[in-house]
Amino acid sequence: MKVAISVPDPIFEAAELLAKQRQVPRSQLFAEALSEYVSRHGSAAVTAKLNDVYAQEASALEAPLAQAQYASIPHETW
Repeated sequence: MKVAISVPDPIFEAAELLAKQRQVPRSQLFAEALSEYVSRHGSAAVTAKLNDVYAQEASALEAPLAQAQYASIPHETW
């Protein structure tokens, strides 16, 4: 997909130089950079949403469920 974006001159020039050094098309460099950015920040967004949920809701197990889980663990392995 083609996308038109504005990039500050220093960033564009650095990207142009890096693409030449790596011998890859500039569009490939931008695609790889964007992919890495999304990978890094995508999980942070999920974590932030989960933190929001658990900040509002109790996350502790109810006593009967906690007791059932504890009882199901083979204690000889401790």
